[in-house]
Amino acid sequence: MIRILKEAETNRAAIFAREDPVGSVEEPVRAILEDVKANGDAALKKYTKEFDGADIPTVEVGMGAIDDGFRNADPFLVDILYRAAERVAAFHQHQVRNSFLVNEESGVVMGQKIIPLERVGLYVPGGTAAYPSSVIMNCIPAKLAGVKEIFMVTPPDKNGKVPANILAAARICGVNRVFRVGGAQAIAALAYGTESIPKVDKIVGPGNQYVAEAKKQVFGKVGIDMVAGPSEILVIADGKNNPQIVAADLLSQAEHDKNASAVLVTDSEELALAVQAAIEEQIPKLKRAEIARASIDNNGKIIVANSIGTAIDIANEIAPEHLELCIDEPFAWLDKIKNAGSIFMGRNCPEALGDYFAGPNHTLPTSGTARFSSPLSVDDFVKKTQYTYYTKEALSVAQQSVSHFAKQEGLTGHARSIDIRFDPNVTGE
Repeated sequence: MIRILKEAETNRAAIFAREDPVGSVEEPVRAILEDVKANGDAALKKYTKEFDGADIPTVEVGMGAIDDGFRNADPFLVDILYRAAERVAAFHQHQVRNSFLVNEESGVVMGQKIIPLERVGLYVPGGTAAYPSSVIMNCIPAKLAGVKEIFMVTPPDKNGKVPANILAAARICGVNRVFRVGGAQAIAALAYGTESIPKVDKIVGPGNQYVAEAKKQVFGKVGIDMVAGPSEILVIADGKNNPQIVAADLLSQAEHDKNASAVLVTDSEELALAVQAAIEEQIPKLKRAEIARASIDNNGKIIVANSIGTAIDIANEIAPEHLELCIDEPFAWLDKIKNAGSIFMGRNCPEALGDYFAGPNHTLPTSGTARFSSPLSVDDFVKKTQYTYYTKEALSVAQQSVSHFAKQEGLTGHARSIDIRFDPNVTGE
């Protein structure tokens, strides 16, 4: 049963504690990475057999199989995928940056170029569930950024097949190539390259703790979006809410993973008790009831605060992945929110809307990293470089300042690189 904690009577450590997955996977992940780096496709096939129970004749899913998947996917879902992709694109289009040039001084030109990454790898989770929504959320911003090659890796089922709905989403979004491998071994393939999978510039997309650890270990060899932890939701709700609805919103994340966390912060003890009872009523009705039960019992909590203002302070301290503001006048409180991956405003905006259809990205910072990081966006798929141009006359204006600055730092070679251009013994002028 979910715990109820009264903020005024509870140790802060209990309120803000996050449960970490038990056990370190650092060493087994390192071994997998090294194996794939050394043995390529053979290692991928071995681990796919070991972890997914599938014998795969080839690592890549051919275009014919992708077309078959599209044709065999649920037709109503295909229509929804098209519309969801359009909405995600419409939102992320506003994130597209332009290069700029500055020429405000005589003889001086400065600028910044926005350059798309050449090749990115999308990790799409599988295993306990298939997520075509992850294809949309990871691929669309990359397309808008101008990435030339987008590769997708995802675990196959025991027959070595990628679910039709995943393949349909890949085709709709414009994924260039699809590979039926998952786990740490897929991350290794994208980072180092194998006979079948070319290495990429950046890897994005959430996964389990093995995937997260693998991304962490290959960072530096390739870029990554983030090291994602278990899914989490925090709902701020006043006493006017329907407890059945609040309970349903909490369980929408609890069903993801046994390590997921669902937190309610409310100023109403009556609502707290009613939501606690509603959760117990609803869990047995879920298809993934066992997972939700473990999440709620181990990581769930209801915090009773003395006011909505205090509730928001608690939310800022926790910095949740998903934050629902189920309160009157949510926009009046929006500026008070400092740390959250994505905010859902009002009583009619469940987090699940953002997972599938609203438009903003659902790949979000977890584990409190919303304090310093952001949702996946077009910015994740570009790099920026800058350039500077000075005429001889413009450099002469800056010479004394730059030379003196360099000498103050003890870097006489820096100073000389400026001064030598005005030494007549060198230039002959």
